[in-house]
Amino acid sequence: MLKKILLGVVVVLVAFSGFIATRPSAFKIERSTTVSAPADVVYALVADFRYMKDWSPFMKPDPARKDTYAGTPAAVGHSLAWVSSAEANEGKMTIVSVHPPEQLTLELEFIKPFAATNETVFHFKQAGNDTTVTWVMTGQNNFMSKAFCLFMDMDKMVGSDFEAGLATLKSLAEAKAAAQAAAGAAPSTAVADNTAK
Repeated sequence: MLKKILLGVVVVLVAFSGFIATRPSAFKIERSTTVSAPADVVYALVADFRYMKDWSPFMKPDPARKDTYAGTPAAVGHSLAWVSSAEANEGKMTIVSVHPPEQLTLELEFIKPFAATNETVFHFKQAGNDTTVTWVMTGQNNFMSKAFCLFMDMDKMVGSDFEAGLATLKSLAEAKAAAQAAAGAAPSTAVADNTAK
């Protein structure tokens, strides 16, 4: 009887493993928003990783995390590496391609808790005074990732973070664009003094 039970368990595990192996290897997560700001304003907030903590849900300030910046902001090679002692989380993002202000491509490397390398692309499409920002992440699922996706909706889980990040980015970019417009419209001190005379 025990042998039959064990054999049954083995058969189920083999069948389940085979099913997991048939799941899609490639994944893609994509979200967009429209920002009332020029493309170059939005692009600058994404291409300089020092602003990441201000809008990305993945890089919220964390006293247990150490962030290390390298390279020239908005240029190929600019990177942000992080290590969190509290969450045993470690990774690095690096700019690998720039086409300002239309597109920015990053390599996203996860080291802990699971090793993975994904590509992240930001598209900025300006139409009039608005810019549509699209955040896309693609990669390959290993066996463990495929198993995880059977129980969790990765697109919904990560996509919700993309949506939150884009909403915050929208607010920051619109505020920055408004401030720049106000500064450009304000008369200089010299003009004001001449008018007073």
